[in-house]
This record gives sequence, structure tokens and C-alpha cells, in this order.
Amino acid sequence: MVNKNNYKVIGLMSGTSLDGLDLAYCVFRNTKKGWHFSIEKAETIKYSKLWRKQLSSAHTVAGEELVALDVAYGKLLGEQVSTFVEQHKLKVDFVASHGHTIFHQPKRGFTYQLGNGNALHATCRLPVVADFRSLDVTLGGEGAPLVPAGDKVLFSAYDICLNLGGIANLSMNISNKRIAYDICFCNMGLNYLMEQLGKSFDKEGMLASTGQVHAGMLKQLATVYKGLNKTRPSLGREFFETKIKPIIDHKSISVADKLNTLVESAAMEMATAFRGKKNPTVLCTGGGAFNSFLISRLLEHCGDNATLVIPEEEVVKFKEAMVFAFLGVLRVRKEKNCLASVTGAGRDSSSGVMIGF
Repeated sequence: MVNKNNYKVIGLMSGTSLDGLDLAYCVFRNTKKGWHFSIEKAETIKYSKLWRKQLSSAHTVAGEELVALDVAYGKLLGEQVSTFVEQHKLKVDFVASHGHTIFHQPKRGFTYQLGNGNALHATCRLPVVADFRSLDVTLGGEGAPLVPAGDKVLFSAYDICLNLGGIANLSMNISNKRIAYDICFCNMGLNYLMEQLGKSFDKEGMLASTGQVHAGMLKQLATVYKGLNKTRPSLGREFFETKIKPIIDHKSISVADKLNTLVESAAMEMATAFRGKKNPTVLCTGGGAFNSFLISRLLEHCGDNATLVIPEEEVVKFKEAMVFAFLGVLRVRKEKNCLASVTGAGRDSSSGVMIGF
């Protein structure tokens, strides 16, 4: 499999916004002109209420219970892969699984993605590459973001690749070196507020668009993000709960105003981040690319200083799952798929645990 030039891989991605499990069946071709990809089949499997609850609260459970949940979630992933393969009659070389992040504390030397790779392999009976982040963290890196290694190869036509997921992050080349970082919280905060209204997300940002910016809340968010601009740490649930939730939990502010302010804050932070490039072309993917209000505010703050490109729907929705499939290809080929210039690790690495090959 190492020397192949064609790979058929299923990428699995579960993001911090808990939208569901993304499955993307991708074909990668290595040609004289470089790597090419196609997303042949893809879908998002919504989590049941029970699984949403289990995933959102997994960081609070005791050790044995967490281990059991890890295996159970791995089996769930395997079952979904098996159903997906059977439904579409797919021929698959292997599965590349990101898992679902429960703990991300690189300063303490660990990161943890739920979704046991052995359980996944045993259930779907396909080779699996999993646990993409741990090696980088033990090498002194942030273990995130990892998608830029794929951006560099597959999306080099764009000056900036912007992902609007639970967390907004970007990657770009500066002085022929790939850099990337988390900018701010995006869908994680918006979805958290919508859950208070019994909904999973604010479709197209319609409720947010009816609200008004709360100046005090906007200032508080700006202060938090300003403190990150020099070190650019990877963001996770822990930071959201300690720094962002206390700001947006004020009961005196309406949900619509909170949503509006979060959108405004995110748009401002992203537009500021783009200033590292002169008139960049920005590829926008992730669920937030469907938030018309967020995109409109981002355009307003960018003015004529950036061109936003929203690609075809499948790339918007499944780019991360596709890129993790590609990181799996690089791992199988023993090629670098984790960049020290992005994560701050001691060296580049070929990261991921291979099971069943």
C-alpha cells in the first residue's frame, strides 16, 4: 500500500460543535502534477440525543467509564462505516478517523480523542489509522491544527484556507513556510446559545441577524482574544468553558443579542487575522460557511482587502473529513503529515496509529 498512487479512503470527523459524524469516501491520485482528490460519497450522521449528551459530558466521567465510552464510541464509528460501505457498495483501502476530542491540554503534554481505533477496526473489519494528534503533543507541539498539512498539498491555489467549525482557524504560507492557528470560537459558542432555545444551530444566522451588538460583551471577547494573539495556542473545550462561557452567560442579554455579538466578534477577529496577507483569496469551508449572516459580517470587515471563496457544498461540509483521509494516506506512505511550523513541535512527524494493516 505504501507505493500505490491511488487510494480509496473513508475519512471520519467529529467536530467540537457536535453537529454529527462526517463520513467522506475519497479517492486520492498521485500524479506527475501532484496529488488530486475527489469526494465520491459523503454524509453526516446526526448524533442521537443520548450520544450528544455522552459526548458533551465525557470530560466529567470517571476513568473506567471513560474507557468504556471510548470503546463504545469506537464500535459506533465502526458500525456507521460498515453501513456506509454496504449502502454505497464501496471498495475501501482503509479508514482514517479523527475521533472526538474530549481533552486537549498540550501544555500538560496530552490530548485525547474518543473513538477507540481497535474497536473501530474490529467492528468494520477494515484497516484503520487513528490518533493523529498524540505524537505531535509528545514532541512538544500543540497537536493542532493538523488540517494545514493537507491544505498545503491539496489547496495550494488559495492564499488562506479558513475553517469555520466549532473553532475558526486558518492556514497559509508565510515566507514559504506553512503556518496555521486557531483564531477564535465560532459555531461552538453559537450552537451553545441555540441549545438554550431547544435548537441545535442558528440556520443561516437568521436569529443572530435580528439582534444587536452588545458593546460590553464585544469588548470582553476582544480582550480575551487579544491575549491570544502573540502565543496563538490551540483552542478547545477547556478554554471555552473558562474564558468564553462566563462572558456569554449573562442573563440580562437576550440570546439574539448574544448571537449577534458573537458573530461580530468572530468576523472582526478573522478579518484582523487576514491582514498577514495582501489582498488574499480565502477558501471558506466548515459549517459556518453556510451562515449567511456571519459571511456578510466578515465581508463587511474585510472590505476590499480579501476575496472570500465558498466552494461546492461537498467541500464546504466535508473538507476536514477528506483531509484526515489524506493525512491517513501520508501516514501509510510514511510521509510527513504533521508540520512543526504549524504546531510548534520539535520536528515534523508522520503521525497516526495504524491498526490492521
